[in-house]
Amino acid sequence: MTDAPPLDKKSSPLRWWILFLLFASGFLNYMDKGMLGLLAPTIQKDLGFDDNAYADVQNWFQVAYTIATFASGFIVDRFGARISLALFVTWWSAANVLTGFANSVLSLKIFRCLLGLGEAGNWTAAPKTVGDWFTEKERGLAVGIYSIGAPIGMVVAPPLIIGMMSHFGSWKAPFIATGLVGLLWAVPWLWLYKKTPAPANEPTTAGSLPTAAPAAGGWTLLYALCRWEVWVLIFGRMLTDPVWGFYQNWFPKYLVNSRGFTQTDIQAVWVIFVGAALGGILGGWLSGQIIKRGARPVRARLIVLGGAMLVMFLSPLVCRVESANLAIAIAALIVMAHLAWLTNMSTLVVDIVPQVSLAKVFGLVAVGSSLGMIGMNKGVAAIIGTGSYENWFNIAAFLHLTALILLASLWRRRA
Repeated sequence: MTDAPPLDKKSSPLRWWILFLLFASGFLNYMDKGMLGLLAPTIQKDLGFDDNAYADVQNWFQVAYTIATFASGFIVDRFGARISLALFVTWWSAANVLTGFANSVLSLKIFRCLLGLGEAGNWTAAPKTVGDWFTEKERGLAVGIYSIGAPIGMVVAPPLIIGMMSHFGSWKAPFIATGLVGLLWAVPWLWLYKKTPAPANEPTTAGSLPTAAPAAGGWTLLYALCRWEVWVLIFGRMLTDPVWGFYQNWFPKYLVNSRGFTQTDIQAVWVIFVGAALGGILGGWLSGQIIKRGARPVRARLIVLGGAMLVMFLSPLVCRVESANLAIAIAALIVMAHLAWLTNMSTLVVDIVPQVSLAKVFGLVAVGSSLGMIGMNKGVAAIIGTGSYENWFNIAAFLHLTALILLASLWRRRA
């Protein structure tokens, strides 16, 4: 199969259809990823494992995801987003189908590991596509649009997944059904995606660290590792992405363990993911508006990051307020702010890195996210072993502040 002739990326209406398919892949990605957290109480009871084993299952996924995050960037830069993303979505959808046949903790770990190997590539191919098709002023909004596929997937997931489980009388059915839908996604993606001309590399300012000479047309891995900006972004994701991971993988369990929710009651978490969807769009739109008023792109992203950071100080209230509904509302506000944060963190990479090297550097930065998630899973399991989630919510209040102190060093960039 050969790529179609080049199109003018700035004028083709086809880019909005491509963006819609990126949204759809994000939707499927997070529905498949978050399904385990939603069904955890039932799966744990059926397969007979405790919270420490649950953390291990999540980390088998996360370790595979970390490896694939790094490797997938090289695949995307080498073969392009069109072929690469079709491969990734097909792989993880097949893994999700297999999860429906898990009959032990070991098989569940293996299938979740396979899921992680496929899912990571979605988030290196997507920014590469945005860099190909969208201008500086549009990038924040474009990243926001494809990013909200994830939280909208999680909005739909609670009633859909739990409803399917109830209808078929098994937790296995939702894994098989959503995996089959993912296999169908590749058909319109391969049909609609057209190859765009490679954009000229935009000039970038040198970082404060010594650098190795970049290869012609882009950054080598060694060069990227010598850039201060890259390390700041890695640690920024490492510190803050665990907040998002907690609300996906552990918050439903918190509601069951600490708020007395049943498996059916967990459907209430859809409110949180509505907040996430709004935050993704709002964060991208706000930074675009600030750029239109004359701010440099990197400064515009940092301004939005600062506003999002302030909301995180509400975190301790989630476990302290008496009303469960109020706790969920505060959690939704926190997640909304975090998605505004994440959208702008992702767009910073697109702003700073030359397009030809974008996927592999984005993958490198996202390794920080995966390492943070692994630490969060083990940390939360240890914290709740003491009988309370309170210490986690206290820690989460200050993670974004710590990251913003590091990110402030990017303020002087000309990008």
